[in-house]
Amino acid sequence: MDLPPGKVLHESSSNLTHLYFPTTSIISLLCILKDGDSNEIAVVGNEGVVGISLLMGGLSTPSRAEVQSAGQGFRVKADLLMHEFNQSSSVRHFLLRYIQALITQMAQMAACYRHHSLDQQLCRWLLLRLDRLNSNQLVATQELIANLLGVRREGVTEAALRLQRAGLIRYRRGRITVLDRNALERRVCECYAVVKEEYDRLLPAKCEAPHCRAEA
Repeated sequence: MDLPPGKVLHESSSNLTHLYFPTTSIISLLCILKDGDSNEIAVVGNEGVVGISLLMGGLSTPSRAEVQSAGQGFRVKADLLMHEFNQSSSVRHFLLRYIQALITQMAQMAACYRHHSLDQQLCRWLLLRLDRLNSNQLVATQELIANLLGVRREGVTEAALRLQRAGLIRYRRGRITVLDRNALERRVCECYAVVKEEYDRLLPAKCEAPHCRAEA
């Protein structure tokens, strides 16, 4: 299915009926406060699935899932995936490892918001998305980034200008082009490396586990 920007896949506390597997889109998981403010607590791309609370026995989650970068993905009925989850050890193995990786991302992002500068948070925000796109370009307004990071728009503007003056990015009309990824990685806080290493460890590109080789 097509996943246009801004599409809400599930609202907070709503009963979930489907799980989503993004392929070329990026989904933001948002913590929504009573006053309407929000923070991005995780990002999901072609490595993951949206709706993991169903796999852990819950019918709802307090977070909102919203398409942040347009693209496509697959939607699967919850009962069908739960059948495969219960019947297939391989499906269960990889989904549980993904859940562990996602929990790591959520925990690290919480620490990042508390302890690191806005410049570092913006670098992390950019790098996590680059890992999930086959492009060095992102479409995002400064207002959107500010909402996801839970900061003022002026702060994002100043941070983006600093990265642009340093030659790391080019920002024009809501389109960000990453010019020097290596420099971004040198500038980012340790949170990005912690998350990336855990994803690489738990979700390797090619599975070498015995059950994977047997099924191959």
